[in-house]
Amino acid sequence: MKKYMPLLRPLLAVLVNLLLVYVVYFIARVMFLIENWNLYADSMTLQHLMELMRGGVTFDTTAILYTNALWVLMVLFPLHWKETHTYHKACQWLFVIVNLLTLTINLGDTVYFHFSMRRTTTTIFQEFENESNLGSIFFTEAMSHWYFFLLSALVGWGLWKLYVTPNGLQTEGSAATHGSHKVRPLGKTWTYYLTYTISLLIFVPFCVAGMRGGWTRDIRPITVSNANNYCDRPAETGIVLNTPFALIRTIGKNNFEMPLYFESEEEMVQVFDPVYVPRTYRTNKAIETNEANETNDTTFRKKNVVVIIIESFAREYIGFYNRHIEGYKGFTPFTDSLLDNGALTYRYSYCNGRKSIDGMPSILSSIPMFIEPFFLSPYSVNHVSGIADCLNSKGYETAFFHGAERGSMGFMAFARATKFKEYYGREDYAADPRTGGDKDFDGWWGISDEPFMQYMCKKMTDMQQPFMTALFTLSSHHPYRVPDAWKDTFPEENPDMPVYKVIRYADMALQHFFESAKKQPWFENTIFAITADHTNAVALSEYRTDLGGFCVPVIFYDPSGEMGSGMVDAIAQQTDIMPTILNYLGYDQPYVTFGKDLLHTPAEETWAVNYLDGIYQYVRYGHILQFNGEHTTAVYSLNDVMMRNNLIKESHVEVDTLLPKMELELKAIIQQYMDRMINNRLTPEN
Repeated sequence: MKKYMPLLRPLLAVLVNLLLVYVVYFIARVMFLIENWNLYADSMTLQHLMELMRGGVTFDTTAILYTNALWVLMVLFPLHWKETHTYHKACQWLFVIVNLLTLTINLGDTVYFHFSMRRTTTTIFQEFENESNLGSIFFTEAMSHWYFFLLSALVGWGLWKLYVTPNGLQTEGSAATHGSHKVRPLGKTWTYYLTYTISLLIFVPFCVAGMRGGWTRDIRPITVSNANNYCDRPAETGIVLNTPFALIRTIGKNNFEMPLYFESEEEMVQVFDPVYVPRTYRTNKAIETNEANETNDTTFRKKNVVVIIIESFAREYIGFYNRHIEGYKGFTPFTDSLLDNGALTYRYSYCNGRKSIDGMPSILSSIPMFIEPFFLSPYSVNHVSGIADCLNSKGYETAFFHGAERGSMGFMAFARATKFKEYYGREDYAADPRTGGDKDFDGWWGISDEPFMQYMCKKMTDMQQPFMTALFTLSSHHPYRVPDAWKDTFPEENPDMPVYKVIRYADMALQHFFESAKKQPWFENTIFAITADHTNAVALSEYRTDLGGFCVPVIFYDPSGEMGSGMVDAIAQQTDIMPTILNYLGYDQPYVTFGKDLLHTPAEETWAVNYLDGIYQYVRYGHILQFNGEHTTAVYSLNDVMMRNNLIKESHVEVDTLLPKMELELKAIIQQYMDRMINNRLTPEN
């Protein structure tokens, strides 16, 4: 065994040297805290600081493996001709230079963070591309932070001295002292190749997992937004993240550019203003400044709020919305009955994105998906509010429920960023003695909908009223598996549309949830909002169009009947859910919304917007406008469900009148969105 230990030296050397890099990142994080401690001192506890530091290790791992991937490959690649003194000195130089560079980037951003309040991403190259005074600014800051240069020099010296040479060689004659002389690997050649190949194969899966941020298949590669998993406020993401990670993860991701459709914000606000200021707030401000003598005649309704986001719950699958199709009953008997008996919904209702990660911001923060998912954009650590944050200020208990493992799909990060006080996932379900534990795991994504929704019902009964909760279901997701206990109840009806059976299961789970909820003391004082994250497999032709692919239900149900009921001949979208609920409750503070209050907006003024492969779609005034960012490419009548007749190809007086108006409104929405994303103005105070 001792004879072959030198052959294990390369793999061990890689691990030891990477451990040195972790120390370097730790030093950078400590310096970040020292330099910016005034931003955190008032609220930071030792326990929370340790949580942030632990979270940082995950992001450090990704950055370290990306930046050192070439060095690892050079060391472990099985080619015995490379085993020379010169070659390994080259590896050492590469290792030291790369990691000294990452330290320098981290330390530089430590200074810049105080101005930007977020880790630097690739957007910095666009933000400063037209600035000519960067050299003088850099020189001034460098001189005032001279100690960082000293630290970098010391760390570089330490990396060089402590570097473990992966040199499992046996030399002949003077080859030990002459770097370029030929050498041969210790032991037989086949032993060398076998050992190095195994070492490389062992390291690769760990490397991939580290780059992704986890092992499980339902974890997406971590992005800057995942830092919110550990943070209580956006500024803390600076502690968890490191700048090399932020740069790597945003390479090619920043497609957000500021359009200049309007020369001034005043001009833009006249067309569209996403800052909603309740009349009550304006009245109170007027009273404070003696500009009016009105009194606040609005009483806040302390009703519970439950938002249910059902995976893939497209309008196509719901019979109620498709009664114009002869013989089509759909796959949601309970939802149909709810819509027939007291629920409020809208004839034209849409999602604002095509992925689950688009649905969360749209529904819970009224932020649509433009260009790329908010979760994955460089601006995902912006200050952002949401319905939970707003209702927290009114004394609500708030909780988010998702039956998958914590961290799955990035939902926990977003829930925490938008100030949900509690988050309940698969681990919490399994730990609750009132549940079936992990035996209810679906074997793929998480806890099946029916038992998890019952768990949510129990948890809400435990909560103090008023409360606000949100649920994101998971059973109606590929691979479309119905739990074993319900397979006979929901058999495969159409092999070409396996989603049907899981939609039926999800609808039954919703039914059982309402049956349990009706028995709870909080039920009558609760308003429910039901929608989908996005659409899914399509069978009906009218849902295969550009707009049809965004057709999801927007449903409100108020057991008291005060909110209204029936089908309203208006346009609704996911981003309308937040302002509709807040205004119905009488929320009296300003907030940012890219939607509208459906209860108080005339049907002819309702609208929806979404983005599809470079095209913005704007639905209003009975038409659909498609816009590529520069000019309108198509206009369709909303009654043209197959979107076959592009009206701009013909002369239509109505279209000629509407097109400039619709295009101007859409431009205002786009520019407001980009401006507020890029300049971190997603909350009124910003």
